[in-house]
Amino acid sequence: MKIFRNIARILLGLVFVFSGFVKGVDPLGTAFRLEDYFSSFNLLWAIPASIYLSILLSTLEFLTGISLLFNLWIRKTAWLLMALMVFFTILTFFDALFNLVPDCGCFGDAIRLTNLQTFLKNLVLIALALPVFFQRKKFKGTLSLSGQQLLLLAFAVIFSSMSIISYRHLPFIDFLDWKKGQQVNRHDTLPVRFYVEYRNKATGEKREFLAPNYPWHDSVWMSQWSFVRQRVEDPNRVNALTLKVEDENHNDITASLLDNPGYQFLFVAYDLKRTDQDAFLRILPFYKQAAADGYSFVCLTSALPDEIRTFRLAHGTAFEYYQADDVVLKTMIRSNPGLILLKNGKVLGKWHYRDIPEYSDLMKHIREP
Repeated sequence: MKIFRNIARILLGLVFVFSGFVKGVDPLGTAFRLEDYFSSFNLLWAIPASIYLSILLSTLEFLTGISLLFNLWIRKTAWLLMALMVFFTILTFFDALFNLVPDCGCFGDAIRLTNLQTFLKNLVLIALALPVFFQRKKFKGTLSLSGQQLLLLAFAVIFSSMSIISYRHLPFIDFLDWKKGQQVNRHDTLPVRFYVEYRNKATGEKREFLAPNYPWHDSVWMSQWSFVRQRVEDPNRVNALTLKVEDENHNDITASLLDNPGYQFLFVAYDLKRTDQDAFLRILPFYKQAAADGYSFVCLTSALPDEIRTFRLAHGTAFEYYQADDVVLKTMIRSNPGLILLKNGKVLGKWHYRDIPEYSDLMKHIREP
């Protein structure tokens, strides 16, 4: 039993350290998922606290993992472990049942699981957590109690500081599809698959075939089976996380931006109402120099045309504004606003609005990955 509970402790520790780290390194991404939950449960008043809860939650997870992994203060940590596991298991059960949010983000954007996979994962973890909890008094640390507490406190300070820095700038590790060096304008296509389903008229048996691999030319077989439905699998279909950029007349201009052979600057502000407005004033000299050099500089936002016109008049910005889905914009850069530099659809750089360099410095040092 001693071997089993130590194996369970180490496995749980590794999972919690990883889970806490990938959330903490991208606290804004975790905050977005908390906002989804608050919206699902009609707790709109809690949305402003999402970022604070994000940092707190990831820090608690990380500390729980460190405590388990290094056998620190487990008698107390075991209570936090069980509280977290019971809460998340119940939450992910309802997620799996009712699909409250499309992605719970239990491992941030590093590993994406379906709601059912997340719930099953939590069942395994709670099974490992039970022996650790019920035998918590049998774990003996090598340090004194005060030493264990001080070590956990040091981890808490270091980890939360890292998370705050990631929030105020950009994540130290970018798990997003628009990370530096990524090609975001892929044109390669995969074959579309067509499936047909038939029902046996005598037995009621249903069978699905990948067209045209079924006996459609056999008149006897066709007389015994009746067509039910057709299903299409298109791996190239546009999904919710595919960027689509439109002008105010709903013309799709995505290709002109992503396929631009020159330098293409995207100033991304997913929410103009909550954006840092001073950043729009500070970016004006940058925009003017880029335009003077013949480079395209546009702003992507989810705001409505009337809101965009009002904002432009208030801030005197001359660059063009185009519309895109706010969820997609949030996955492009964790900053509101933030700057992305593309060339031929490849991401050459990303900057939080606090860290946008001088135009001359950027163009002097930019290198294609």
